[in-house]
Amino acid sequence: MNSTTARRAGLVAVGLVTGLLASTAPASAASPAGTASVGFVDFTKAGRQVSLPTQAPCAVDGATSGSAPAVNDQPGLRFGGGTSSCTTKAVDGDRTETTSEATGQSFELSALMSQGGPRLKIGSWKAVCVGKETGTDAGWQLGGISGFSGLPSQIPSNYVHQVKSSKGVVLANVTFSEVVLPEPNDGGIGINAVHFRFTPESDVTGEIVLGAAACSPTP
Repeated sequence: MNSTTARRAGLVAVGLVTGLLASTAPASAASPAGTASVGFVDFTKAGRQVSLPTQAPCAVDGATSGSAPAVNDQPGLRFGGGTSSCTTKAVDGDRTETTSEATGQSFELSALMSQGGPRLKIGSWKAVCVGKETGTDAGWQLGGISGFSGLPSQIPSNYVHQVKSSKGVVLANVTFSEVVLPEPNDGGIGINAVHFRFTPESDVTGEIVLGAAACSPTP
């Protein structure tokens, strides 16, 4: 499992790590106590919208588990469904620890093939966020990846991969291990395992997220 860590402000060395991440990571509002989802799909091609709202959402202060069925009836897309779990446990007396995670499977995107792009497949994905009194940790995992030519074996946080057509035209920018930090920083963290953003040259508008989790330090 790849992981990223955020800590409460106060420790200079760790604070610097958080600051470096914040300089390159998207910002969000205040972090939730703990949430996760398998992801969502929202794109339009040739005037036809393909939309799957947030799949299998969970929250430590709401519905603590979720599940999503497979979807195979949308053009240019296969989505194998998945599950989520958001839990809280007691540790060391009155302290608590939260774990918010989601796993999905069998994603396939063929919507870019009409523009000379590849068929993109991700066999499995996972996003997890753990909240502790001392800070938060976010991790992700992928398996069965194909169609992403030139993807490095070790993928760093916020790595952007360009999906190109056979003529070298960029059709989509795909961010792996997308770290999302709150602004102002409250010690929380969020992560998207994979985030697709389409370019105008693709004839597709919209975005796709696979595997999302976020959490805050526990009281």
